[in-house]
Amino acid sequence: MPKVVDHEQRRQKLAETVWHITANRGLDAVTLRAVASESNVSMGTVQHYFGTKDQMILFACQYMIDLANSGASNSLTESQEPDHPRTVIRTVMHQTLPLDEAQRIGSSVWLAFVARSAVDADLATLIRDAWAGLHELIAGQLHVAQAIHQVSSEFATDREAMTLVAVTDGLVSHLLVGHYSADEALAVVEDHLDRIFSPHSARSGVLGSAAQEH
Repeated sequence: MPKVVDHEQRRQKLAETVWHITANRGLDAVTLRAVASESNVSMGTVQHYFGTKDQMILFACQYMIDLANSGASNSLTESQEPDHPRTVIRTVMHQTLPLDEAQRIGSSVWLAFVARSAVDADLATLIRDAWAGLHELIAGQLHVAQAIHQVSSEFATDREAMTLVAVTDGLVSHLLVGHYSADEALAVVEDHLDRIFSPHSARSGVLGSAAQEH
């Protein structure tokens, strides 16, 4: 019987090699030949799946985004409060930060993709879409929180979502170079969530809405 090849799995393994090379030597070191050598496959095998370096990097970035989305879903499933808006937002923000070695590697590779997107329109589109999805998720959770009176109705949810995304992304670089510790970064995240989910702010919003109705 001929061996059955799982082509998607093979593409994913090649993408993981792209990550490995990027994390250790930088994205400039990624070539079809380098990936073939690191993966112990022929150049022809790599070229069967990716015609160019750009195609390979684009797939490697998409695969990273897909795994991040899957990881967030799994984390929320395992959480004690998977349907609590604050829990959802905190989980997503924590997953984005390089808090352990695996996340540090992932963050360094992601930043390399972001830097390359300045000169790669297809990669820029992919990253913008990923960020748009993150923004929509957080904004949606803030809308839910407003509906159940956990967050003031006076908050502009889109702007708050933009702030939370920017805060998290900004912390990534500082954590990678050791400017801030993990505890300091997590405290910043909690400070922002405390501000948004403050019982006083939520109560003010409810009272304000009731006053307007009368």
